[in-house]
Amino acid sequence: MAGEQKSKAKTEQVKGKVKEAAGRAVGNERLEAEGRAEQAKGDARQTKEKAKDVFKH
Repeated sequence: MAGEQKSKAKTEQVKGKVKEAAGRAVGNERLEAEGRAEQAKGDARQTKEKAKDVFKH
């Protein structure tokens, strides 16, 4: 389960980076903002999983 959540976090981060770059390339501020938000969501998920690992050991 934890591995699945960690990979989900990485996927969100990568998708966010792609969206942000695409938005920047075409001048679409909304797409750029969506990308940043998706990255933040992935970062939060990753932080939560890391915290779980710390308390598990």
